[in-house]
Amino acid sequence: MTLIFTDFNPLYMKKLSILLLSLSFIACKTAQKTQNTTFGIDETSVTYTQYINENDLKKHLYIIAADSMQGRNTGEIGQQKARDYIVTYYKSIGIAPPKTMQSYFQQVPSAFMKSRFSPKLNDADNILAFIEGTDKKDEIIVISAHYDHVGMKNGEVYNGADDNGSGTVAVLEIAEAFAKAVKMGHKPRRSVLFLHVIGEEHGLHGSRYYAENPVFPLANTIVDINIDMVGRIDDVYKTEGNYIYVIGADRLSSELHQINEEINTKFSNLKLDYTYNDVSDPNEYYYRSDHYNFAKKGIPSIFFFNGVHADYHQEGDEPQKILYPILAKRTQHFFRLAWQLANQEKRIVADKK
Repeated sequence: MTLIFTDFNPLYMKKLSILLLSLSFIACKTAQKTQNTTFGIDETSVTYTQYINENDLKKHLYIIAADSMQGRNTGEIGQQKARDYIVTYYKSIGIAPPKTMQSYFQQVPSAFMKSRFSPKLNDADNILAFIEGTDKKDEIIVISAHYDHVGMKNGEVYNGADDNGSGTVAVLEIAEAFAKAVKMGHKPRRSVLFLHVIGEEHGLHGSRYYAENPVFPLANTIVDINIDMVGRIDDVYKTEGNYIYVIGADRLSSELHQINEEINTKFSNLKLDYTYNDVSDPNEYYYRSDHYNFAKKGIPSIFFFNGVHADYHQEGDEPQKILYPILAKRTQHFFRLAWQLANQEKRIVADKK
């Protein structure tokens, strides 16, 4: 139906002008709210978080942190067994290595890992599994965790269930959630690299090797989400596990910090603790896990951590002490963050130095 004006009516025109101005104001306020308070949080992650659960995390961790893995010391047979388990799992869920690689393995030479405080280490392998994105496939999200530990001492196996079996299995479950999305016709827009590195316990060697010998250009790598010790609680929180320490998110990117906060507010409701992100923190954890080798290259990085506990680097770091419900909740948060960064329209900015 078309409106036809036959006479000029000043009162009518005044009312019409007021109506149009009101509608314009409402539209502007709505647009301003969308622009200023959100990055367009992608709620489809809810569909896939169901595939991250405590039973699967527990199943994986009782294998990764079993005595048969002999503490997963870099370059030794136990680490190789853990490597083979991880690769077998990626094959089972249909995630292949990068197309430019002949296998899932990026060998880190013994000579590269030589340092004044490290023992003599054998050649060992980083593991790379990869989902190619769609319209923004040249931009890469890295999700990293080290899968090595300290091996055996005086006949005791140091299983490293929390350090870093917990991060290792978290990455496996995040990968499964992405794989389910792909099978349901929802590939991420950006590509996702699941990076399991070795040599962390001896000097961040595996991540340093990747950062110096990247499979994908570092200029196209938009973020590293690093997961290292996320299955237990520390003495600060004692019996309250609904928290996670967040380190580094705001060091290179104000947007990475803000997006992580928005994801948490909308979905996860964890306490995000920034104690160890303080530049004056004497522990200097920002420099002590694998994200740092990405941050050194100017890549925005975020490190998730539960803090240390009495079993840190001790033989008591066993899978039965992991708090699987909170490990699952934390892992779901990490997935939601990765999903958002992989699918939002704009790549996050590196706006800090």
